[in-house]
Amino acid sequence: MNNCPSALAEPVTDDSHPLTQPFTGASPYDTYVHASVLNSLQHPLTEAPDEMGFLVTTQVMELWFTLIVYEWRSARVAFAKDDLRAAMDALVRSRRALTALNGAWAPIAALTPAQFNGFRAAFGQASGFQSAMYRHMEFLLGDKSSGMLRAHRGDPAVHEALAETYREPSLYDEVLAFLHRQGLPVPRSVRERDVTSPYTSEPGVVDVWRHIYAGPQHHPHLALGELLTDIAELVTRWRFEHVLVVRRAMGSKPGSAGSAGLAWLEKRAARPVFPELWEVRGDV
Repeated sequence: MNNCPSALAEPVTDDSHPLTQPFTGASPYDTYVHASVLNSLQHPLTEAPDEMGFLVTTQVMELWFTLIVYEWRSARVAFAKDDLRAAMDALVRSRRALTALNGAWAPIAALTPAQFNGFRAAFGQASGFQSAMYRHMEFLLGDKSSGMLRAHRGDPAVHEALAETYREPSLYDEVLAFLHRQGLPVPRSVRERDVTSPYTSEPGVVDVWRHIYAGPQHHPHLALGELLTDIAELVTRWRFEHVLVVRRAMGSKPGSAGSAGLAWLEKRAARPVFPELWEVRGDV
């Protein structure tokens, strides 16, 4: 018979633990994370049980947009300094954030039309494509649009911040400038293009990537190409997941902001990200 005192004989208490002692004001955790602020931002306008999930999902996505924009800007600065390692590190971090962003659809991905209609009228003319941070993402990808910028004129601070991203080279512009400085023949027309115009595929850039992909399979430039392809794929998957969520919840009804709804989303989802990286894959 075991005469040792049982671990269950003594009640477990944390009363003396430092973490259980009263805080002076807000907890250090809340002071750093601002959880109380985040947790106070959900204000459902209906009694529909699915509206809370919709609000939280949308707000979580906005936070992921913010992190992705931060990482892409960091990568862009690093490319401009020819610091490939720092640029790749930022892109890897953004890839993890994009993976989490795609997973954020789960709470609302299976809404039925009746469930969605239970709160849809509450957000009126609001639409996810009015998100300024998502627009920063698209501008950083080279998908520039003066019309999308103009839509934010009513909020001067938001408009000016977005206008700055609109006027600056995209992440991909900086990638191509970096490759040119590395001795690869990126065409002058690409290097000196109007960066406020939407980026479109250029045969000379296809040739650059073709040269990279035909070369050593462990070269840093090829690793860069694959990392950019990962990011392009994740962005595309997020867009098409958006299409599926809308198709399941509301079919082909007009969008809340007056767009054509599903048809408009499908058209935008098909826009290529880093197009030459996809074109070159059939040439290798």
